[in-house]
Amino acid sequence: MVKNLVGKGPLHAPLIISNRNAQRAFDLQAILDPGKEKTVVAPTMADAVKAADIVFTCLGDDDAMRQIAQEVSDVFNLNGKLFVDCSTVHPDTTHHLADVFTKAGAEFVACPVFGAPAMADAGQLICVLAGPEDSIRKVRPYCKGVMGKANIEFSGQSCSKATLLKIIGNTFILNMIEALAEGHTIAEKSGLGNENLHQFIEIMFPGPYTAYSGRMISGDYHRREEPLFAVDLARKDAKHAQRLAEASGMNLKDVEVADGHLSHVQEHMGKKGDIAGIYGAVRTESGLKFEN
Repeated sequence: MVKNLVGKGPLHAPLIISNRNAQRAFDLQAILDPGKEKTVVAPTMADAVKAADIVFTCLGDDDAMRQIAQEVSDVFNLNGKLFVDCSTVHPDTTHHLADVFTKAGAEFVACPVFGAPAMADAGQLICVLAGPEDSIRKVRPYCKGVMGKANIEFSGQSCSKATLLKIIGNTFILNMIEALAEGHTIAEKSGLGNENLHQFIEIMFPGPYTAYSGRMISGDYHRREEPLFAVDLARKDAKHAQRLAEASGMNLKDVEVADGHLSHVQEHMGKKGDIAGIYGAVRTESGLKFEN
């Protein structure tokens, strides 16, 4: 996302980069902007907020985002600033963030995104925007055509609608991976063969289905040093979905099954575990080795 903001965003000043691990911010700058002409590294989030007009945030969990929102709103007068949160958090957290930032004088737009890291790198994300129309209008120039290939907009609606869609949308991804994992396992055990099933998937379900199918049969799901979609984050999203379902008076049985498999991935692979490792968990409970 930062790469495309630097390369294609309508910037009128250097982009300010900040990370809770400051060295990561400097490492990213060295990759994207070795000459330090288009970016500046801020040592802390507070430094970044102080110097910026529009602040994009993207953190891995709800507590971290709540903490940063409270910290900057306690320290600064945020009048004239616009916060755009791209984190995948529970809708209640989004509602809380909107309340904290607007009470401190800032504008707020929720903008979670759909897409794997490769899509983010290629500027092919799907951006989901929710909040006041005037605020969304200021964010649009940085979304479609820069960070993403398309926008889904809930203009004039509660900011929490964006993360509500993100959490529900991620259950589709969980269910897709679960179906592929079970399909490839039975294809192997029944004698059909994984390559034969993959041909069907390529023709019938091009796109994400084919990509995840390829990751499974190639063994990428257990060979990566860095996960594409970390198991810890996948389980966090599954728990959010289950909480939403419980509050709505229903159960998400498919998500419960997938989360059980993610728990096995977590135990087997630790921090290296990837959401696609669900395939390994299904293989294990079916009498095969985790690794293909």
